[in-house]
Amino acid sequence: MLHNLSTTKSLIGNFLSEIRSVEIQKDPLRFRKNFERIAEIMAYEVSKTLTFKTISVTTPLAIANLDVITEQPVLATILRAGLSMHQGMLNYFDKADSAFISAYRRHSSEEEFDIHVEYLAAPTIDNKVVIISDPMLATGSSMVTVYKALLKQGNPSKIIVVSAIATQEAIEFVQKHLPLNTDIWVAAIDSELTAQSYIVPGLGDAGDLAYGIKC
Repeated sequence: MLHNLSTTKSLIGNFLSEIRSVEIQKDPLRFRKNFERIAEIMAYEVSKTLTFKTISVTTPLAIANLDVITEQPVLATILRAGLSMHQGMLNYFDKADSAFISAYRRHSSEEEFDIHVEYLAAPTIDNKVVIISDPMLATGSSMVTVYKALLKQGNPSKIIVVSAIATQEAIEFVQKHLPLNTDIWVAAIDSELTAQSYIVPGLGDAGDLAYGIKC
């Protein structure tokens, strides 16, 4: 199921406008913080779809019955660009285990590449809800490759994909290659993908803007 948060006006639009702005992008701290804020909003929205149970909590005056999520998800992210969004998800799912995957484009030409996974650190994900965050969902190939790499750690009960900006092409690719019960959450869907597989209007290279230009 696709959840596009841009169909409803909210503060997420403010944060998107800032991460896209070439002027505001000059402040890496603010850039990272805005991604974190977007992820926090998305974590809140995602939480509404999880399974809940009722518990009794003793207050100084009485017993309160409250609904809490049954089990914390596993939070996975793609290094390095995904770290800011991962922190935002972790701020809300504060007891969740984390998984980190290093995946990058290995180019054979200017326009052709495959996705190479070099590093994976993850807990068991068997029968767990796994939330995979990545700022940009351009072609969807990185997300699918990372999902397949995570299967070494078990068979998840559900996959939830969280991205700030996506293309329709990437969404369709993920829907085709991930399990049928996968949920995809995006803050915006952009209309164009260049021949080099960059999103337009997009925002540029999220990892470089957040953490510095890589060699």
